[in-house]
Amino acid sequence: MSRIDYDVVVIGGGPAGAIAAEDLARQGIDVALIDKAGRIKPCGGAIPPRLIRDFDIPDAWLVAKARAARMLAPSGAAVDMPIEGGFVGMVDREHFDENLRARAAAAGAERLTGTFESLGRREDGRLVLGYREPSAPGQAAESGAWRVLNARYVIGADGARSRVAELGLGQGHVKSVFAYHEIVESPAEGQNGFEGARCDVYYQGEVSPDFYGWIFPHGKCASIGVGSAQKGFSLRSATGLLRQRAGLAGCRTLRREGAPIPLSPRKVWDDRRAIVLAGDAAGVVAPASGEGIYYAMLGGRLAANAVAEALKTANSRALAQARRAFMADHGQVFFVLGMLQHFWYRNDARRERFVAMCADPDVQYLTWQAYMNKELVRAEPMAHIRIFLKDMSHLLGLAA
Repeated sequence: MSRIDYDVVVIGGGPAGAIAAEDLARQGIDVALIDKAGRIKPCGGAIPPRLIRDFDIPDAWLVAKARAARMLAPSGAAVDMPIEGGFVGMVDREHFDENLRARAAAAGAERLTGTFESLGRREDGRLVLGYREPSAPGQAAESGAWRVLNARYVIGADGARSRVAELGLGQGHVKSVFAYHEIVESPAEGQNGFEGARCDVYYQGEVSPDFYGWIFPHGKCASIGVGSAQKGFSLRSATGLLRQRAGLAGCRTLRREGAPIPLSPRKVWDDRRAIVLAGDAAGVVAPASGEGIYYAMLGGRLAANAVAEALKTANSRALAQARRAFMADHGQVFFVLGMLQHFWYRNDARRERFVAMCADPDVQYLTWQAYMNKELVRAEPMAHIRIFLKDMSHLLGLAA
């Protein structure tokens, strides 16, 4: 490697970092993307139609198309929520993330492999980044060569335990849910009730005391996992229990993955000088659902736009645009979902009522509209009123 100077260096090659690097490269900005190879994030892999449209995701990148969700209560009662006239795309993060990184490189971003470790500033204001490069493909970066880069701006898209946030913004770790999943070979269609076009969500305290468990189809494979913020709760044991309840204990396990998932957006995403965060590093995972791919990619795009504006105007205050734009469009959604999780995930009695509510046509319509389009539905005021009244009756125990 001979080059060490870039306009922008993006740390982290997940969906947020890859989109940021691609967008900057397409604007003719000199950008490098540093990614720690071999890391696959545990993820159900659901992406809404808006993501597919906004980020030009080819149909070939989808491993399945979910056309319904099944919600399972603590009692075992199940409520099906069909997606009328649409679908949710399913992706395998092992391949989806790599496709995004390859597309960024094709747009002109320079791909570098290594583990980011240090950050400093030169007298001229440029940032100095240090990272370890693996000595050979497949080897640990910690034992590899030390590399140094200079950059005018840095985008930290390096996950919930962001080293960029720690070194560049002086921020600690955000409160997180810990997620764990197992990728297994899918059973035959219909075996033990498995359907390759349906996502199953388990709201059961034994599966997760404060979040949920999932079984999501990935074509030839399936993601089976759980999340929880409760210390001492065994995610692996809970996943084993979930597989038993779903009749999938005998499916061959292909790989296992775990990682922290942030619970709320950070209050500050930039240092007002040269650093801005995106994706899990910024904390943009939706409460209640744990959905993060769309919000990560949007955050990466907004970070890229902010950096491009700062480069154009030589005004680093433009970096604050990323968080401001994100919260203007999605802050209200995150607040509503946070309240939903706070009220309905607290115990099995409330989870039972929550799943029962999901059978309501108004709830299903507004839920899918909000999820598919990534915004609260304002065109149906009477539906919102009906849901509010039903929600209160369930909360107070007045509904059957």
